[in-house]
Amino acid sequence: MNNRVIQNYKEIRPSFFLLPFTLIAIIVFFLFSQNALNKNGYIQIQKTWFYAINAKLSQFPLMQQNFTEVGNTFVLLSLLTIFFLRTPKLWETLLTAIIVSAIFSVSLKNLFSIPRPAAALSQHSFVIIGEELVGKSSLPSGHSITIFTTICCIVLGFMPKKITNKIVWCTFLVALGLGLAFSRVAVGAHFPLDIVFGSIIGYISAILGILINKKLNAWQWISNKKYYPYFIVLFCISIVILVFKILNENLFVYYLCMLSLTTSLYALFKKMATKYYKT
Repeated sequence: MNNRVIQNYKEIRPSFFLLPFTLIAIIVFFLFSQNALNKNGYIQIQKTWFYAINAKLSQFPLMQQNFTEVGNTFVLLSLLTIFFLRTPKLWETLLTAIIVSAIFSVSLKNLFSIPRPAAALSQHSFVIIGEELVGKSSLPSGHSITIFTTICCIVLGFMPKKITNKIVWCTFLVALGLGLAFSRVAVGAHFPLDIVFGSIIGYISAILGILINKKLNAWQWISNKKYYPYFIVLFCISIVILVFKILNENLFVYYLCMLSLTTSLYALFKKMATKYYKT
C-alpha cells in the first residue's frame, strides 16, 4: 500500500495547480462583476446563501458538531493514525502539507480580515451551534483548508488506475470533504465562499506538500522503528486529551479518534515487541 502511495505521488506535477488557480480566477471575476471585492460587498452578496444553508443544515446540530470537529487538525490527525504504520509516505506528505496549509490559513485570514457571520450579521437571524465566533477571521475557513488538504493527499495517494474508478473515488471523497466543510456554515462560523476558498487553498496546500516532500523528504525518519517510542508517548498523550474532550462534549467523532489511536498503539507495541523478540 505504501508503494502505491509513493508511485502515485511521483505523478504529481506543477500542472496540477492549473485547476485551483482557474477556480480562484473565476470566483474573483464573479465577485468583481458584482462589486463585491470589498468587505461589505463580500458579506452582502452571500447573506441569502448563508441564511439558506445555515437554516437547512443546522436542523441536525449533533451531526454538524461532529462534522465540524473533523476540521480540527488534532482530531483529523488522530483519525488518520490508522495509516501511520501501513502508509508512512502518506503521513510524511500530510505533515508537510498541514504546515503549508497552516501558513496559508494564518496569512490569508490576517490579510483579508473579513468579519465572521456573528460579527457581521444579527446573531438572532441565524443558528449558532457551539462556540460563538465573532472575530475578523472568516476568509478563508481554516477547517475547510485542513479538511481538503487531507482529503486531497488521500485522494491523490490512493488514486485508482482505471478512469471509472478514479471518477468514483474523486467524486466520493470531494463530496465527503464538502459535506464536512459546509458544517462550518451550519454552525454559523463561516460564509459559503469562505468554505469554497478554503477548500481550494486546501487543494493547493496538498499539491505543494507533495511536491515539497518529494524534494526534501524531511519526514522520512518517522518510519524508522527507533522513533516508535516517541510516537507511543505522543499517541498516549492524545488519548488523554481525547478523554477530556469526551467528558466535556461527548461527540461520536472523538470515539472514532480513540479507536484509531488505540489500534495504532497496539500495532506499534506489537511491532516493537517483535523487534525485541527477534533481537
